[in-house]
Amino acid sequence: MLSNLLSELKDESKSALAVADPKLGNAITQIPGLSLKPVSDSSTADVFRAIREHMSSLIPDLIPAEADSTRLGLSHSLSRHKLKFSPDKVDTMIIQSIASLDVLDKQLNTYAMRVKEWYGWHFPELAKILNDNLVYAKVVLKMGFRSNGRDADFSEILPEEIETAVKAAAEISMGTDITEEDLETISALAEQVIDLTEHRQNLSHYLTTRMQALAPNLTALVGELVGARLIAHAGSLTNLAKAPGSTIQILGAEKALFRALKTKHDTPKYGLIYHASLIGQATGKNKGKIARMLAAKSALGLRVDALSTWGVSSEGSASEPTEEEKSELGRAARATIERRLRTLEGKPLKSSGNANDIPITAPKFDVKEARKYNPDADGLTGDEPAAKAQVNGTPKKKLVQEVDEDVTMADGDDSDSESESDEEVSKMDVSSTPNTKAAKKAEKEAKKARKAERAAKREAKAAKKAAKEAKKAADKSSKDDGKKRKRDDGEDKSEKKKKKKSKD
Repeated sequence: MLSNLLSELKDESKSALAVADPKLGNAITQIPGLSLKPVSDSSTADVFRAIREHMSSLIPDLIPAEADSTRLGLSHSLSRHKLKFSPDKVDTMIIQSIASLDVLDKQLNTYAMRVKEWYGWHFPELAKILNDNLVYAKVVLKMGFRSNGRDADFSEILPEEIETAVKAAAEISMGTDITEEDLETISALAEQVIDLTEHRQNLSHYLTTRMQALAPNLTALVGELVGARLIAHAGSLTNLAKAPGSTIQILGAEKALFRALKTKHDTPKYGLIYHASLIGQATGKNKGKIARMLAAKSALGLRVDALSTWGVSSEGSASEPTEEEKSELGRAARATIERRLRTLEGKPLKSSGNANDIPITAPKFDVKEARKYNPDADGLTGDEPAAKAQVNGTPKKKLVQEVDEDVTMADGDDSDSESESDEEVSKMDVSSTPNTKAAKKAEKEAKKARKAERAAKREAKAAKKAAKEAKKAADKSSKDDGKKRKRDDGEDKSEKKKKKKSKD
């Protein structure tokens, strides 16, 4: 319609064309062969406002109700045109899902802690055996009262050795008794923990798939969780793509940044990006370098993710790129950063299957055994001998040699005492080993070498001390000479002054 109108008005030279949009007016002026002059300024806005206000009087057959519905339909169609995109590119879903994930984590930790403390009054040993919150809640639901632990079947929940440990601990538990009503309340809370854990797993899987579709390059570089937090902090993927690498690097540390600028201190090196696995593998000063490099590469990947036309222009056609092609830039940048990190660290990196370095499998169970009874800690009332300390059923070796009261030790140098202790240890070692000539000879040679080394150390120390004293004496003598020279010069000057005065 616009092109037809312009072609009709092409030869008009005395008229002016009022255009509402200034950008459209500039585009119309660049059309070759058009003598019509477009006008798009504040005056045209007033003209259009007046036309809209008096639309019913300008068009006689127009009903006011129809004009309102027309305006509404036009605004809807304009909004629909502006919001035309692929549903895969919606970043609002990611912002909401990461916020829900954070709330779920807090709630889940609170509920799980409450279950452990509540059921711990009845069976306190179970919390030391089972570390996983989900498994703990399942065992509480399966067991109920700890007296049912012997007959309960935990084969679907626990490995065999952990199941045995739980049943053994249930029989000798020191917990208090609870009522049926208490158990029902605890079981209801345990069911909440199980439901929330399953919901969190589903939400985490949903977030992973959405991040792979929305920002594949950012996900390849920093991982799903860190990428989602960056997008949520910036407000949208487009806002994050507009930011430079330096802004992405400190995104999330604004408070520390402005405090550092105000107090003239060093600015922070990283914000939310610190939790990326690549920065976690760096040590010391390398963390800042890798954070800067990762933020710069992330800025490039973000612009590809935000400004590409995947799923819009190629929707339903064969030209849609594959998942590997979409994340090709991010994977190449990650490989570059890993090579740089290997160069800086001087060692190979840990191989991580996913960029977040999140463990895919559940954590292993570990049984924490109680300490063994120590008979040596008992107080002895009579002359009975103390029990021998044992390690894994075998008696411990004596580490201290008993010395008779008659033997007195003479005062000596530290090095002498060290040599004596070394001799005692060597005697003990020789006595415990088979009495062979070769062992004795080797021990004597080692003893001679140690003595010679100590003697050399003592000589070096004495020489160093003598050199220091000589240097001190030389410094002192040079100072004395300088003072004497100054005194002589002063005396000469005073004599000269006296002679001069006598002549005058």
